[in-house]
Amino acid sequence: MSLFAIVPAAGLSRRMGQPKLVMDLGGKTVIERLLTTLSLLSVDETVVVFRRGDEELTNVIKALGLPNVHTVQPDVDPPDMRRSVEHAVEALRGRYAPQTSDGWMLIPADYPVLDPSTLAELVAAWEATADDILIPQYGGKNGHPTFLRWGITERIQEIPDDQGLNWLRTATGISIRQVPVGSESILFDLDTPDDIQRVAQFIESSKRATPGS
Repeated sequence: MSLFAIVPAAGLSRRMGQPKLVMDLGGKTVIERLLTTLSLLSVDETVVVFRRGDEELTNVIKALGLPNVHTVQPDVDPPDMRRSVEHAVEALRGRYAPQTSDGWMLIPADYPVLDPSTLAELVAAWEATADDILIPQYGGKNGHPTFLRWGITERIQEIPDDQGLNWLRTATGISIRQVPVGSESILFDLDTPDDIQRVAQFIESSKRATPGS
């Protein structure tokens, strides 16, 4: 059973006031933190979708030299996460012809502190379930990554124009499993300068809690 990762990275960072994915966060860029963590997992391929002309982000990703990371820059910049996912799905379908039982993780690019052990736990839970969607939770709150079965990917085209991917969670005929985890890292995204400070504090506290860090 194959597993892919889809990383939408085409946002404009309006609330942050600057390109957030190439910002320094504890000595690493935001996108570096996410992609290096994903490289520790048994993922067949990670697809990053971003805007044309975003050369700085392109250069940062290339410099990482990570295996099995593929970038997609559509001719027309994706206006939202749903469109980014559609481009990634098309790219994966063309290269792998995934089976209905295969899966993909949706991980927005601004989730930089996901815990590797927690991700491994979620991958194991995904491999053990037959549900269509798996959602991690911490303290009763949903986080990322969200796991989706390839068999429901075609239903993205059913989503109304005024709604996003969350529509799939309430669609008929789709089964969902929610998995509680012990790491708050699944909740930490970056939208505003206040978020940067909050995540930086989380990184420092994690270092202090890890012997030898």
